[in-house]
Order: sequence, then structure tokens, then C-alpha cells
Amino acid sequence: MIPLKDDVPSRRLPIITFAILAANIAVYVRYLMLPAPVREQMVIRMAVIPYELTDLGPTQPGLLAYNAATLLTSMFVHGGIWHLAGNMLYLWIFGSNVEDVMGRGRFLVFYLVCGLAAALTQIAVQPHSKVPMIGASGAIAGVLGAYLVMFPAARVMTLIFLFVFVRVVPIPALIVLGVWLLIQLINAQPGTGGGVAWFAHIGGFAMGLAAIVPFRTRKVRGSLY
Repeated sequence: MIPLKDDVPSRRLPIITFAILAANIAVYVRYLMLPAPVREQMVIRMAVIPYELTDLGPTQPGLLAYNAATLLTSMFVHGGIWHLAGNMLYLWIFGSNVEDVMGRGRFLVFYLVCGLAAALTQIAVQPHSKVPMIGASGAIAGVLGAYLVMFPAARVMTLIFLFVFVRVVPIPALIVLGVWLLIQLINAQPGTGGGVAWFAHIGGFAMGLAAIVPFRTRKVRGSLY
């Protein structure tokens, strides 16, 4: 299932959502402009590497702060166009309405908090991993959690692929995001992942569910709580 748009209108322009989209795209464009060997170095510099935060040992002054900063920088770097496109599609569809309810400043903080929670969850599960962790999916998972709470009955126009059957159908957000969460839970197994930080997605989503109450400025009619 690929979500295309929802039926919840925003009351104001989602400036922060636009800004996050632009920042991610700009970093990826910069990535493409670099020679291949330098691209790899850029990803490693900006990525979260759990081992570098949990197995420090003797370190150079400032190294811990540098490694901790990657908890933020990793949210804005992607390793491929489909990785970027998928994340930005979900952010575009669901982020604008969450920003509308929270307000711009609160939404930005909420987004970053969810991204941090996502990275820390993955680190807690695989603390000695040396695999670089990048992408906005953890933070966006938090946005999905908040959207699920506030707009469970929203209709999401979704592209369905089933063998030769291809069709766009309206599906309640509760089902679309519920299926998304189920996929994360099924694939989340310690020591596995196939290059996907499944536990980061779950951690970000859980933070989105938990943080919606203190971050929202108004309760939406029909919200779960």
C-alpha cells in the first residue's frame, strides 16, 4: 500500500513541514554532487553508529559530543532516491496536519524528539552495532503515531498493488497506519533487519503516541485521546 493523500484540510501553510522536506532534499542533492568515495565519507560522518556511542573507551576531547550530534544529523541524510522519496511522501501526507494541530514551533521540537527517541531505541536494542543508521523514518514514524491518535477516521487515498490488481482506494488512517505498524513489528528481530532500523521506527512511533498530549495545542474532534 502506498498512501497518496488524505482528506483532512490544513488550516494554515505547513511551513515547518516544507522546511524539513527542503532540508532533506538539499542534503541529498549535496550528496549526489560529491564523488562516490566522498559520498560514503559524508554518510559515515552524519550517520548514527551505535558502537561509537556505547563503546567509547579512551576518546579524544570532543569526540563524544561529535558522536552525539549524529543523533540529529542522521535524520537528514538518505542513501538513495527511493529511501528519500518514501520518507518525504509520508512526511508530506501526514506531517502537515500534525503541524496544524501542534503549531510550528511545537511541531519542530516534536519531530526532533521523535527522531532522537527512534535512534536511541535502535541503539538500546543493538548497542554494539557498527552499521551506520541514517534517514528521517524514525522521526516520521513519530508523526505517524501522532496522526493516528488525532485523525484515526481520516480517509487516506491509497495505491493498492495485489498481483495484477492496481487501484486507488480510500482507506481509514487507522487501517493504513495500523498495517504500517504491524509490518514494523513483524520485521523487528534483534540481530536482523536487512539494513532497515525497524526498532527505530517502533521507538519513534511510540514516542509520537506518548508525546501528542503535551505537544498539541488543541484536541481534534474524533481523536483517540
